[in-house]
Amino acid sequence: MTDATPRPHAAPCGTFDLGGHTVARIGYGAMALERFADDRDAGARLLRRAADLGVDHVDTADFYGDGVANDVIGRAFGADDTVTVVSKVGAVRTEAKPGLALAQHPEQLRTQVHDNLRSLGRDRIDVVNLRRADLGPGLRATKDQVVDLDDQLAVMTAMRDEGLIGGIGLSAVSAENVARAAPAGIVCVQNAYSLVDRGGEDLLASCRAAGIAWVPFFPLGGRFPGQTRVEDTPLVDAVAAEVGATPAQVGLAWLLQHAPHVLLIPGTANVAHLEENVAVDDVALSAVHVAALDRVAG
Repeated sequence: MTDATPRPHAAPCGTFDLGGHTVARIGYGAMALERFADDRDAGARLLRRAADLGVDHVDTADFYGDGVANDVIGRAFGADDTVTVVSKVGAVRTEAKPGLALAQHPEQLRTQVHDNLRSLGRDRIDVVNLRRADLGPGLRATKDQVVDLDDQLAVMTAMRDEGLIGGIGLSAVSAENVARAAPAGIVCVQNAYSLVDRGGEDLLASCRAAGIAWVPFFPLGGRFPGQTRVEDTPLVDAVAAEVGATPAQVGLAWLLQHAPHVLLIPGTANVAHLEENVAVDDVALSAVHVAALDRVAG
């Protein structure tokens, strides 16, 4: 059971609305929790430490470790409604490489929501992201997995009406499809975006205007061969030395200062690294630093 006592730390880096929940702008991405498959209580302790630091937004998926991440979240927080849990559907774990396969059809999305509910041990998920494959990196929809967005939104809104999910988000999605989905009441968009990969700048701006949270994945650059990483950028290293931070902290701090609707979900299996991520709240980038960093991807 989770400790329901008040958290001793203020929300890291301020707050923003996420599907009707006011959450700290530094959250936690749960993919790393699959490393705790053999010691799930240790993973739960890590999450409770995150909550002690003010983290109240956890981003997960049933396919992270084939339910391991969700099980750890359930052990850490139970049904604690002070922690906003966001999951995603649209892909499933597979034995074949790369370990994930798209599962985009409406009946598959419904099955995945129920899988998430079961592995989380919850009756309702605060926000569920529809993980499409309009954009890279990673999986792209082909053949029978090219599914019309309207059909997907129909089942997502039906599940929201049934009380199985709260808000609806979109992931790996084009600007055109975000606009098409807007009438359904989209609460967040998760796309690849970072200091060194700003191809989604126009969509970020339109989400800001609409009050839609922007939750970037790969916030420190690409994980695929040939893609630039924030930590490998000389200017970032120089700024980090000047402000007394790590290059990763500078990359995260830039994102937070770039726009007020950005929510970060860095993940880690290490407590010290977790504390370092939350300490981004203390990284002060001057206007000169920001102006220089703005030109990195220019």
